Amino acid sequence: MAPESAFEELLALLKRAHVLGTIGDLLGWDEQVNLPAGAAEQRAAQHAALAEVQHAAISEARMGELLVVLEGTEGPPGSAVGMDSGQAAIVKQARREYDRATKLPVAFVRAKAAQGSRGYHAWARAKAENDFAGYAPVLEKNLEFARREAAYLGQGENAYDYMLDKHDPGLTAAAVDRLFGELKRDLVPLMRAILASPVAARARGVGERLRGFPVEGQRHFLREVTERIGFDYARGRIDVSLHPFCSGTGSDVRMTTRYNPDQPLDALFGSIHETGHGLYEQGLPAAHVGTALSIHAGMAVHESQSRLWENQIARSRSFWRYFEPRWRAFFPVQMEGLSSDDLYLAVNAVEPTLVRVDADEVTYNLHIVLRFEMEKKLFSGELAVADLPVAWRQASRELLGLEPVNDREGVLQDVHWCDGSFGYFPSYCLGNMIAAQLWSRWRVLRPDLEADFSQGDFSWPLGWLRENIHAQGRRLSALELVRRATGEELSPRHLVAYLQERYGSIYLT
Repeated sequence: MAPESAFEELLALLKRAHVLGTIGDLLGWDEQVNLPAGAAEQRAAQHAALAEVQHAAISEARMGELLVVLEGTEGPPGSAVGMDSGQAAIVKQARREYDRATKLPVAFVRAKAAQGSRGYHAWARAKAENDFAGYAPVLEKNLEFARREAAYLGQGENAYDYMLDKHDPGLTAAAVDRLFGELKRDLVPLMRAILASPVAARARGVGERLRGFPVEGQRHFLREVTERIGFDYARGRIDVSLHPFCSGTGSDVRMTTRYNPDQPLDALFGSIHETGHGLYEQGLPAAHVGTALSIHAGMAVHESQSRLWENQIARSRSFWRYFEPRWRAFFPVQMEGLSSDDLYLAVNAVEPTLVRVDADEVTYNLHIVLRFEMEKKLFSGELAVADLPVAWRQASRELLGLEPVNDREGVLQDVHWCDGSFGYFPSYCLGNMIAAQLWSRWRVLRPDLEADFSQGDFSWPLGWLRENIHAQGRRLSALELVRRATGEELSPRHLVAYLQERYGSIYLT
């Protein structure tokens, strides 16, 4: 068979599998946004049925035959039998997905999909009722599924590395340990110095004055912000869910947030965070949908996009020079008596919190370290599920200086484990490192970048990301992509330097 014909046929099969995946995305989005409580079991059955069909599509024998043909084609790019770098990336990613799918029994795939759906509803119920004991059997079953999946793939002895690799190809616990260790060494002293500053108490006082912000005003303001920074609402939407998330693809991005009249900045920054994810999806090359050229480079890179917009950009003083007049127009009564400096301080307040999604930039990464340590111990067998609440409280006290008074604000706060998404949490902290390293590079390439922000112009960062990150799809690993984009290996030092510069200027001068 001619390689050209084999490649075209492979593309057709990949795109069909992709379409099936987008249906699953919609089922998941609807489950967290609209699903009636009584429909949970039916939705689990729907997830299971769709997972079986998608598994059949990606593990089809014909796909394996085509991969064998294409993997035997070698030659210089553009030659009659050779593949260019983009085609090679497509074949490599297809092989990765095909090998995984063919090693997983269809009965396992069905059961795991149904378990993930049931797990979400069990978690939501447990969180509402502060009932970890009722949720523990679900978590134990999810761990069992994760270990079985790793074993099917020949990674039974390295199950946690397998889970990390699912989210960030090539990532290992050893690599995360090294990066997190370097970060903790410099971050903890900085955090302590900031918290000891008298400015920290003033920031808390300002935050306590931000009360009574009407939800409708918040909704309109964050819509203005997210449109201004580049999100295309003709290809996406934002709704409300128990836990904010972003799903879908570039042509149909589904984001969610949640509102609290007495915590108006949470919905705003949560929405900007999810918009960063959405911008990445909308920037992936649509012409190559369903292939490696239109798939993100890994969840650490994905999180870097959301954290860049949420933190480096949206917490900057220049960002608020532009948006503060609109903020005050929406909330004149609530902002009465608060100065621009007060608002900037509230936006960049540093105060340890028990809840990860409410954490400030400085302390956020310690929340991720906590979860990473918990996951490692769960997979090694050092920690039993039943002992998680106690271990969580102890780790929270040691890392954050705070101890949860209940499991709702402790081990039950996050959605990730309910569907077996172990190994995802490190992506957040790695994403912060990548974001800071990209920001450092931008400061060299365009020193007056923040002057653009003051004018409401965010086209340069979005354009740069479109070209250097989004357009690359999964041609490269996350670490190679960072190296190409910034000119150096991923390092925590840029994150520490960024935090020292921004928060040191507020709290330590």
